[in-house]
Amino acid sequence: MEQLVPNISAQLNDVLQSLHFFVPELYLTVLFIVVLVTDLLFGKRSAKMCRLVATGGLLLVILQVINQQVVLPHDMAQRVFNGMLVLHHPAISFKLVIDVLALILLMYFAWDNKLKQHTKGLSDLYSIVIGSLLGLHVMAMAVNLLSIYLGIEFVSIASYLLASYRTGNAKSTEAGLKYVLFGAAASAVMLYGISLIYSFTGTLDIFAPQMQEGLTHVNGVSSTFAVGLVLLGIGFKLSSVPVHFYVPDVYEGAATPVTAYLSTLPKIAGFALLVNFITPLILFGTGANWAGINIRIVLSVAGIITMIAGNFAALWQNSVKRMLAYSGIGHTGFALMAVTTFSAAGLSSITYYLFVYGLANIAALMMANFFENNEDITNISDYKGLGFKYPLISVAFVVVMISLTGIPISAGFTGKVLVFSAVYDIYQQTHDVWLLALMATGAITTVVGLFYYIKIPLNLFLKRVEIVPNEILKSTNLVVFSSVIALLLIIFGILPHLLTKVL
Repeated sequence: MEQLVPNISAQLNDVLQSLHFFVPELYLTVLFIVVLVTDLLFGKRSAKMCRLVATGGLLLVILQVINQQVVLPHDMAQRVFNGMLVLHHPAISFKLVIDVLALILLMYFAWDNKLKQHTKGLSDLYSIVIGSLLGLHVMAMAVNLLSIYLGIEFVSIASYLLASYRTGNAKSTEAGLKYVLFGAAASAVMLYGISLIYSFTGTLDIFAPQMQEGLTHVNGVSSTFAVGLVLLGIGFKLSSVPVHFYVPDVYEGAATPVTAYLSTLPKIAGFALLVNFITPLILFGTGANWAGINIRIVLSVAGIITMIAGNFAALWQNSVKRMLAYSGIGHTGFALMAVTTFSAAGLSSITYYLFVYGLANIAALMMANFFENNEDITNISDYKGLGFKYPLISVAFVVVMISLTGIPISAGFTGKVLVFSAVYDIYQQTHDVWLLALMATGAITTVVGLFYYIKIPLNLFLKRVEIVPNEILKSTNLVVFSSVIALLLIIFGILPHLLTKVL
């Protein structure tokens, strides 16, 4: 016992010193408690107050994240909490993207009529989202198998609650149940992989020398199996093939603002976690003695299949939310292209790409929500002629579809150019055939994407029907906000340095 006392003292000192690098997360913890207390104090009238507290508090969190980006040296990687987490500029960039999109979502939740009219109200929803942000931050910084698992589970529990938030609605209940079942299976698979890696190496720190030594000396099939199981667990958050089956049903059944959350924030944090996890594996792979998998080949195959499956499945969808769900799978495959570069340019391009994708996807769901609120429609074929009835939001919808497709001069086009450039630069150095296959698949599926994204402009403006004017226009907030996002997508497309300098 006496021998443990100095060790405990050293660990406590490390924890205290780490708090200095954990300020945004401490703010989120306090904010979560404040939102809960606000809900308890104001009762049924607490929704507006909780929304105000949550958005105001999140602004403070964003300021702290920006402060970290300014203060931390660009080439510095600070290990905190005895090596459980790492703070460096890629992690900070991912956290900034997550928090900015979360701020937009917090304002958006109250603009869905069906969600707002639910008997439970929105107070619990705000506290769940704020709590999930802490898990998303942990995912972006996790470099220990235990913190990786805890971060994912933190976010998963919040996602399950959000997906089934509209209790009493059959589709929402089904969405929540499917998400829980698939999530539990993915969690069990990942935990089994973690246990195997720990048994091979004797450590949970993925950057520890024992990790490399253990994976080097164990049988190649065994190490490949263990690492593959962990990658499957991370792939569940990315909604990549082959763990993507839950996505269309869950996205369609959940409330539309919740779909906007599920399709963006966990996916972005999942990419940050994937980058952290594969970094030591790439380093290990350079050793001649390691008989493990080639990470670039695995990610390339996953990216190619995911792009093909997502984009071609989206072609046959009539529901707006299902179409965006499948297209989101396709975007996951495209973003995996940037990860396979294993380069700083690839990492920079993926943060830009995910941010503009998140903006466009949230805006698209806002616009779908507008038509659902005003016309009670959810299918693309029901949009016929509505472009002349609602011209402003319809034009904005077209701009967002252009960005999601990747057509000049949108931010989506610039994001795809940055990803292609990063992949091509590495291809010129390595002449890796898998990188060439990724670029070819990315180009082909981008063209395929045009065919299903264009359905919305086609129905809005080119297919005319008899229009009955509404006496009252609902959800004007959605019109204004989605139009602003559409304008930003054009601005960021023309002036990408406005984002690249920040991210």
